[in-house]
Amino acid sequence: MAARLLTAFKQKITAFKLIPAGGGCFEVAINGELVYSKLETGEFPDEREIQLAVASRLAKK
Repeated sequence: MAARLLTAFKQKITAFKLIPAGGGCFEVAINGELVYSKLETGEFPDEREIQLAVASRLAKK
C-alpha cells in the first residue's frame, strides 16, 4: 500500500512515515488528521479506500 500511495502522489507528498506497531493497529494520518483506523472499524482497509481518502485530503491543501 505504501508503494502505491507514493507512486500515485509522488508530486504531492513531501514526507512519508511508516511506524511499525503491534496489536492489530493500522492507522493512516495526513498532517496529524486521522484518515483511517483499523482499531475503530475492526477491518483492514481496502487500498482504494485509503487512496481516495489521501487524494481527498491532498486536494484540500
